[in-house]
Amino acid sequence: QVQLVESGGGLVQAGGSLRLSCAVSGRTSSVDAMGWFRQAPGKEREFVTSISWPDNRSLYADSVKGRFTISRDNARNTVYLQMNNLKPEDTARYYCTARLVITTDFSFWGQGTQVTVSS
Repeated sequence: QVQLVESGGGLVQAGGSLRLSCAVSGRTSSVDAMGWFRQAPGKEREFVTSISWPDNRSLYADSVKGRFTISRDNARNTVYLQMNNLKPEDTARYYCTARLVITTDFSFWGQGTQVTVSS
């Protein structure tokens, strides 16, 4: 099993920045990719970004390209999401997720952290 705990959410004005963190524990050696999804009220959960290793390949949704950056600290078993130039439409609950080696789906999820961007 893999446990994920997010932190770093909060309230910020449009144009501001936040950094989310996701601490991973458990079978961390079996994880080969992590990502962030978000869900706004009344909307479906949507993909934001992911990073896979060992090549540290990252993917981004078009809506966040150039504003958000995913990174990882392997020594701390932590993945970060740096969010710059935040917009009101970025308001959502952000979920960290992990994928196990030789699987294709993100199968482990954190509880989420709320990000609210005021205009």
